[in-house]
Amino acid sequence: MLNDFWSSLASHFSWILVAIYVFTILSTAAMIIHEKRDPAKTSTWVLLLIVLPVFGLVLYIFFGQTYRKQKIFSRKEIQDLEQIKYLDHLRVGRFKTNKVINEKLHKYHHNITLLQNNSKALLTENNDIEIYHEGEFAFEAIIEELYAAKDSIHIEFYIINNDNIGNRIKNILITKAKEGVTVRVIFDDVGSWHLPKSYIKELRNAGVEIGPFMEVKFPLLTSKVNYRNHRKIVVIDGKVAFMGGMNIADRYIEGDRKLGKWFDIMLRFHGEAVHSLQVIFLADWYFVTGKVLKDKQRYFKKIEVDNLLPLQIITSGPDSDWAGIMQAFFYAITRASNYIYISSPYFIPNESILTALKTAALSGVDVRIILPQHSDSTVVYWSSMSFVTELLEAGIKIYLFKTGFNHSKLMVIDGSFASVGSANMDIRSFEDNFEVAAIIYDDSVASRLEKLYLDFTKNSDQVTLETWRKRSLKNSYKEAFARLISPLF
Repeated sequence: MLNDFWSSLASHFSWILVAIYVFTILSTAAMIIHEKRDPAKTSTWVLLLIVLPVFGLVLYIFFGQTYRKQKIFSRKEIQDLEQIKYLDHLRVGRFKTNKVINEKLHKYHHNITLLQNNSKALLTENNDIEIYHEGEFAFEAIIEELYAAKDSIHIEFYIINNDNIGNRIKNILITKAKEGVTVRVIFDDVGSWHLPKSYIKELRNAGVEIGPFMEVKFPLLTSKVNYRNHRKIVVIDGKVAFMGGMNIADRYIEGDRKLGKWFDIMLRFHGEAVHSLQVIFLADWYFVTGKVLKDKQRYFKKIEVDNLLPLQIITSGPDSDWAGIMQAFFYAITRASNYIYISSPYFIPNESILTALKTAALSGVDVRIILPQHSDSTVVYWSSMSFVTELLEAGIKIYLFKTGFNHSKLMVIDGSFASVGSANMDIRSFEDNFEVAAIIYDDSVASRLEKLYLDFTKNSDQVTLETWRKRSLKNSYKEAFARLISPLF
């Protein structure tokens, strides 16, 4: 009798658990559909919940939720930052009354206006730029400026490693802090997950202000792990700045055993663009610490540069109303008339970018894309390869970089437009990560970056459609599976 009671109770309890389980899965699927996100992402998440419900639910909690509309990252509190007001007079509108600027930028008027509207990107006119594509020289330039700092050092990186270059920079920051220079550091909590507490403590003990971007703590992990600060920015004394794709890690200088030498691009700015990068850092500093730094005379010093080199520094992320960098890429691609050169280590474009590239090529524009022959991410590599067939069929030239790992995020169009930054040509950079890019409207800089790009192609193997179709069936299936799950990553 007692056994029957317990058996009946267990049966009822099992049905309750099943009902709760089914309700959770169906309600999650309904919520995903209701979000009206990209159909590919929606289909993938719903399919995963049906086929692997437990795993799919856990994965969705950690990686699937979207917050652009929910605004949990909203920075509306700092829309009135004095720094932004202070720079507001530099906005793009002034080029309408400047004959020289108007003539130079006439064909990019709508592009400039787009970036002003979708990400409040100021048009800066007077700038000097140095280009570094090897870590050894980029970090030597950064270190030289760090040593020369007199007032403030602001550093923001996705990855800071406890290795040779990481410790070299740490020791310089400690020295400068002890000299009385204000030093502030932001690191991404997931990207720099392996950065030891002793490293951070040593900096803090010396007077360096340092904090993680969106700290991830168990058991409060949830979706925060999915939205990362991928920016790489250095601003020194409010006068000189660096921005690009390099992290603070030895592999950018020494390479690694698996992939060999790493190549990426870092830009050094002197001029008005430094102010734009300073605004980005200060906004991110507010996000990390809740502190608003209001001393505009200190952080936005007057910079005398006579060279006319127009550019906009654009950001995007879950805190943005629009996918600003993706829109910038899309518009530039659709406006190209002669050529489009792209290098991206991770290539998982959304449907808009993919269609724009294929349409440009089919219309006669020379479209070239450099991808890595070997990658540090297996799933992303095979997903990138899954796009090769349709790109080749559209007439796009594909190059696989073979002499190391090309981590550069570069686009050059028609000899007068260029983009360099932290954003890859992939969905994660477009939607989930906090990214930054320089959109440059200058023949000279575009020419230098074009030459660098063509040098990259010399160290690459061009893929033909005939040879690509002969690849193994095994690789084709790897591509297909990676393509299927790519919307999740």
